[in-house]
Amino acid sequence: MNENLPQFLYEKLVNQYGENLALKIVEGYSKKRPVTLRVNTIKSSCEEVIEELQKANIEFEQLEWYKDAIIIKEKSEQDIRNLKIYEEGKIYLQSLSSMLPVLVLDPKEDENILDMAAAPGGKTTQMMAYSDNKAFITACEKNKVRAERLKYNLEKQGASRVNVLVEDARNLSNFLSYDKVLLDAPCSGSGTIELENPKLKQVFTEDLVERSTKVQYELLNKALNILKKGSEMVYSTCSILKEENENHLKKLLEKKKIEIVPIDVNKFNNLTASATNDDKNNYNKMEYSKDLPLLPVDIEGTACIYPNELYEGFFIAKIRKI
Repeated sequence: MNENLPQFLYEKLVNQYGENLALKIVEGYSKKRPVTLRVNTIKSSCEEVIEELQKANIEFEQLEWYKDAIIIKEKSEQDIRNLKIYEEGKIYLQSLSSMLPVLVLDPKEDENILDMAAAPGGKTTQMMAYSDNKAFITACEKNKVRAERLKYNLEKQGASRVNVLVEDARNLSNFLSYDKVLLDAPCSGSGTIELENPKLKQVFTEDLVERSTKVQYELLNKALNILKKGSEMVYSTCSILKEENENHLKKLLEKKKIEIVPIDVNKFNNLTASATNDDKNNYNKMEYSKDLPLLPVDIEGTACIYPNELYEGFFIAKIRKI
């Protein structure tokens, strides 16, 4: 066992998933994932981005379940930031797991959507690109510095129909009403642990988990207050702890406030082949597992991803307001 891992976290993982899966999760924490990016279709196309990557002699892979997602081989984030397509906002550096909530939400043009914890803007700009820049999004961020970063990314990516509120989403008026809500909630980050961080035990604490849990449930209740009846929202975290995920939903199910809209995880399996600069039609053998690495969940229809060489740990649920 890695001596840098907080003991209480390991005990929670064993208690919730059993020792074998807990060890697999810890192994996943130590993996170095490749750089991944999303094509910003507001400003560019997959064809243009692929052409630019090939010109720069950068090998990559695309995903079958999301053509706009690209896995970069053996290059750093700085290598990608040096590219003109990055400077021009034609791509956005984003983990594969964090792309999933928007795909599950399925934002459409002219829908009035609330993004409750929006900074730095990865999912906000993804929603705009996914809706052909035609959705109406209210993006909340309570921290002024992070809100400025959000505004910068929105402008850089050309996401034009977004209203940024420098506000804690828990304080929004209950008289508001939205067609859809994305709540990518603040969390402990138990799915994205970095074992090499020398201060891990100081920053990842039981108090952090408890505080995150309190805020998450308050945000969920606010979301349901301002989501239209019969409408859908997505709740997601980069945590794999049940108290930050399924336990919240169980309470809401018991109160008959929500019903679960099952996520078809099979839609997010199967990677395509890779392309190289030598021959864009020369597809190499896949290097990564084809399927989402899923943990067992207490609520059928939700999805919890454990960390591996390609994915971060992540939880996603689609909810319909009763």
